[in-house]
Amino acid sequence: MIIWIASYPKSGNTYIRSFLSAYFFTNTGNFDFKLLKNIEQFPDKQFFNGFIDNIDDASKSWLSIQKDLIKTNKTRFLKTHSAFISFNNNQFTNAETTLGSVYIVRDPRSIVTSIMNHFSMDQFEAAEMLFDEDRGIKSSDGNLATYSFLSSWCNHYNSWNNLKTIKSILIKYEDLEKSNEEIFSNLIRYINNLIGSNEGIDHQKFIKALETTKFSFLKKKEGEEGFVESVYSKSKDHKIPFFNQGFKNDWEKVLEKKVLDKIEKKFYKEMKLLGYLD
Repeated sequence: MIIWIASYPKSGNTYIRSFLSAYFFTNTGNFDFKLLKNIEQFPDKQFFNGFIDNIDDASKSWLSIQKDLIKTNKTRFLKTHSAFISFNNNQFTNAETTLGSVYIVRDPRSIVTSIMNHFSMDQFEAAEMLFDEDRGIKSSDGNLATYSFLSSWCNHYNSWNNLKTIKSILIKYEDLEKSNEEIFSNLIRYINNLIGSNEGIDHQKFIKALETTKFSFLKKKEGEEGFVESVYSKSKDHKIPFFNQGFKNDWEKVLEKKVLDKIEKKFYKEMKLLGYLD
């Protein structure tokens, strides 16, 4: 069965995956980028047979691929940026293949500035990405086996947060700055409960996983080793750092008032509920 590590892009998914891979896939808790292969991204071309040239065929295969993956009867973590909704009447996933989910949510104003950096967009393009109910993302090689249907930021959040038949846990990215020890210990207990494990927390491994997945550590590690998930700039002359600002996001200084007003108006209900607005 699958445990989804889900989020809208640039919301902290890699941070959560880094911690989980350090804790669950090592004996020591010492993180290395290579460990992320234990939590693969879905959809991705590695799960499909050959080149997929249209989104309809890609979406028709989502559930059948997942059903094949769970035939081993092993628990499998998968990362996704897909919303938990149907595309062309094709479900992204369901309770038959899913054991539970971890959903990471982030202030959409912070996401805009992160998207500006990661995708080389201006703030207007980045904000429109969050508003677009038909939005998807895909790799640049044209293989639509990688296609993730996002929809808008609020649709994405609601699709994972309002699950009725699947166990889920919500993590606010902003809370990880000061409460990561509490959040990650609760996350381990949640996952152990999902998989039916009576194991407690290995505190030595837990502390090491915390230390080696701090944002400053990951940023330094990317600078020294590079990071496969970073992307090239529009000019293709350099790679854009994946670990950019982290918790020190400066959306207040960067975003124009008309962009902020539009974000806060369109997403008022969700942002108010999450405590992003007074």
